[in-house]
Amino acid sequence: MNHRLGSKQSSERRLPRITIVAVGGTIAGKAMHAAQTTQYDPGVVSVDALIEAVPQIRSLAEISGYQAANIPSFALTNDVLLQLAAEVNERLASDSCDGIVITHGTDTLEETAYFLHLTVKSEKPVVIVGAMRPSTAISADGPLNLYQAVALAASDKARGHGVLLCLNGRIGSARDTSKNQTMTADAFRSAEAGLLGYMVDEQPVFYYKSLRAHTTATQFDVTGLGSLPRVDILFGHSDDSRDLVDAAVKAGAKGIIHAGTGNGGIFPLTRMGLVDAVKAGVVVVSSSRIGNGLVTAKPADTQSHFVSADNLTPQKARILLMLALTRTNDASAIQQMFETY
Repeated sequence: MNHRLGSKQSSERRLPRITIVAVGGTIAGKAMHAAQTTQYDPGVVSVDALIEAVPQIRSLAEISGYQAANIPSFALTNDVLLQLAAEVNERLASDSCDGIVITHGTDTLEETAYFLHLTVKSEKPVVIVGAMRPSTAISADGPLNLYQAVALAASDKARGHGVLLCLNGRIGSARDTSKNQTMTADAFRSAEAGLLGYMVDEQPVFYYKSLRAHTTATQFDVTGLGSLPRVDILFGHSDDSRDLVDAAVKAGAKGIIHAGTGNGGIFPLTRMGLVDAVKAGVVVVSSSRIGNGLVTAKPADTQSHFVSADNLTPQKARILLMLALTRTNDASAIQQMFETY
């Protein structure tokens, strides 16, 4: 009797309530014909249309949709990041929302993911998803990616991991996963840090957990913040100059990420410009254009009060530096943040 009653209660258990927040991108893109996978209009399909295209997600969760933006992700702005963080935090604070799925273009998906990884104040699942092929393609990857992202966000196993990326059957941490292929469906990898797990149909299988602080354990609160400090990325190369450093300082940059050669190598003339930038009050972070591996502090960098980016890519170092500069412009304190987050 009790067993049967328990089974009935279990079968009638409420589905998780998941909100799909749409930002645009290829997953919401359309092409002229089905064989086109590189020439198309991104960010034209509405969130309602995305949901209706994958009716199977309604068996996983109670679904609602919100159109935060509908843009190609190369057009992402800091204003969109701040608005998205506010929207996600507000919804997650409500008892009527158990998790969030964000549909996003892949070009800057990792930057939005890491920004939210540092600014969302909830342990509820937040999953960001995109596609490498438009919705009109013969073998569009968006529908299955969306289905699995909803399944992941609806799972208790996804709680407490921070913001997760879910594409091509892989689960990655927002901190460590990046796009490293321009066209193929398996464009996102976690390099040496490794994936957190896989999606097996609608079931998440986790093997690892990121140890760097995120979400509720960070010091970043963007509530009511109207803007973010300007941070520019400069790409290092042979026979470089200081011209772009000086231009960034003149344009009002509060921080500069230098994507150096190898382990943060900096051309001598460029280094002189960066040293002068620090003297002018600009925070300089030494990162690498390689996209994989640690950047360690060199004596010359320490003497010049440069910050080392740890193993963050230049684009993610920029996200962290923008947030760090909302708290302090002290290089030592910011270095501690790069070692914490």
